[in-house]
Amino acid sequence: MSQGGFRVVALMAIAILLPSIAAEAAPRPKKGEPAAPAPPPVDKRDRTVIAPGTPFHGKAYWQAAAQCGGIYFKLNTAYSDAAIAAKVIKPDPAASTKLNSEADRAAVAATAFFDVSERFLIADRKLARDEAVMTYDAVAGSTGERLKSIGAALQAAKPCPDLYQACRAVQPQICNDTAALTN
Repeated sequence: MSQGGFRVVALMAIAILLPSIAAEAAPRPKKGEPAAPAPPPVDKRDRTVIAPGTPFHGKAYWQAAAQCGGIYFKLNTAYSDAAIAAKVIKPDPAASTKLNSEADRAAVAATAFFDVSERFLIADRKLARDEAVMTYDAVAGSTGERLKSIGAALQAAKPCPDLYQACRAVQPQICNDTAALTN
């Protein structure tokens, strides 16, 4: 193997291993401390999801959309990691192509849900864009971190297209990206 090829393989291995090393090095909560921050309380200015029988019923739209965005972001990361492994560690071009395609679809859906969160926070709470991103990012991050596998993330994502459809029915100017309607 040439020196350049070795560098590529070494960098890809580092890219695959780095997230798990960072997760191991992250500080863990002490006994008695909550594992993740509690979601922010629903503000009376927030429009809430009216969808009985769904996990999002009664939550603020921005919060529910942030959770779905976090789930899809986790899917994007998991599919991307698997695609790298299918390309570098155990070469399987067909699997790599399929996993990259799934990662791209998840990224598009994550972006659509993050946009909705941002739009609701700006409209309902009159936040600046930067403040809106900082507000929904914590909810999205904690939701995605809890999912440990592609299967768990796929299961968690099942109600998200229905949430987006419900949002389109009541707020079509905010929920205007049909990419979020497909899993």
